[in-house]
Amino acid sequence: MAGDNPKFQKLALVHSQSDRARRAADELRSRYDFVSEDEAEAIITLGGDGTMLDTLHTMLDGGKTRPVFGLNLGTVGFLMNRYHGASGLGQRLSEAKPMSVLPLRMHVTTQSGETHTYCAINEVSLLRETRQTAKVEISVNGRVRIPELAGDGILLSTPVGSTAYNLSANGPILPLDSNMLALTPISPFRPRRWRGAILPDRSKVRFRVNEPAKRPVAAVADSKEVRDVAEVHIEVARDMEMTLLFDPHQALDERIVAEQFAV
Repeated sequence: MAGDNPKFQKLALVHSQSDRARRAADELRSRYDFVSEDEAEAIITLGGDGTMLDTLHTMLDGGKTRPVFGLNLGTVGFLMNRYHGASGLGQRLSEAKPMSVLPLRMHVTTQSGETHTYCAINEVSLLRETRQTAKVEISVNGRVRIPELAGDGILLSTPVGSTAYNLSANGPILPLDSNMLALTPISPFRPRRWRGAILPDRSKVRFRVNEPAKRPVAAVADSKEVRDVAEVHIEVARDMEMTLLFDPHQALDERIVAEQFAV
């Protein structure tokens, strides 16, 4: 990246398989030299929010995180910056504003006793597997808060994920620096007046499935699903902090505020 005064000397390039992202990747490769993700100091991601989430999950699975600068060549691009062409990338990286993101860690025990652990950047959700209403006991920090939630399910969202599935389930939008989590029911039937809660992000949440044989429930950490669950424990994975890079005028915290005034 000679001549661009880059903040990061070694960059990796990740892109979606869309035609727009492929063309942009070719354009960038013609101008800059990229290294493998293992060698990189930062990663450039081309695509939409799905591509960004895939990139972040790849790092989580590998146990090594690096700053990620996303360029939107997808649809929504809430987690991305605008793509203005290949020129000036080093300057944009030098001026980029870092935003810390803490994922959730989900520990699941199935009805058969198997255990699984996955991380979620957006949310962990419990969803009924059949037409039968799910019934879930909800505990926070070891105390049962709702003995039985009846409905389609329940989700726990990070601030980054609060504008995704959480928002569509009528959950609150959380500022990125709020240090809070959104606990949001999905199509609740009982308790009728409960619409969710906002919890400190140091909270430890447990979901226990009532009548699991009759009313099977799946647990999903972003896109990773475990079926026929019996119990789910969730807490913030503070050892897996990640960094997203944004152009100064497109910082994620401003987007979250702006989203609350969208009509």
